[in-house]
Amino acid sequence: MKLVVQRVTDASVTVDGAVAGRIGPGIMALVGVTHEDTEEDAAYLADKIVNLRIFDDESGKMNLSLLDTGGEILSVSQFTLYGETKKGRRPNFMNAAKPDQALLLYEKWNELLREKGVKVETGIFGAMMDVQLTNSGPVTLIMDSKQ
Repeated sequence: MKLVVQRVTDASVTVDGAVAGRIGPGIMALVGVTHEDTEEDAAYLADKIVNLRIFDDESGKMNLSLLDTGGEILSVSQFTLYGETKKGRRPNFMNAAKPDQALLLYEKWNELLREKGVKVETGIFGAMMDVQLTNSGPVTLIMDSKQ
């Protein structure tokens, strides 16, 4: 699994003009799934993201986690994270998992986050979505369960 993680002051995702998910301070996560991913990958990244110390403490240092701050996560499925652009001018998405496999792992990942006590909002899997966010910092990280 691959994530693009952004520390945000707020974020939302809209589908067909209606807000599907909205959060206040926390993390906006774009979530990609590849063929080899398993529930272990989802569990690893769920644990990692809620404990990642990317929020400022009282001294302005990144020492606090999502769990420490009570922050929220906006989770948006993003198969294009596995786009390959080495050849040609059109991305190849062969490394992205098929939708049925990706949906199962995406839902499992969201479930694991909720089990850790985090409020999780989501987009709509497979839909065309408009995402808005205010990146705080900016802080943006790429996480990969295989690296």
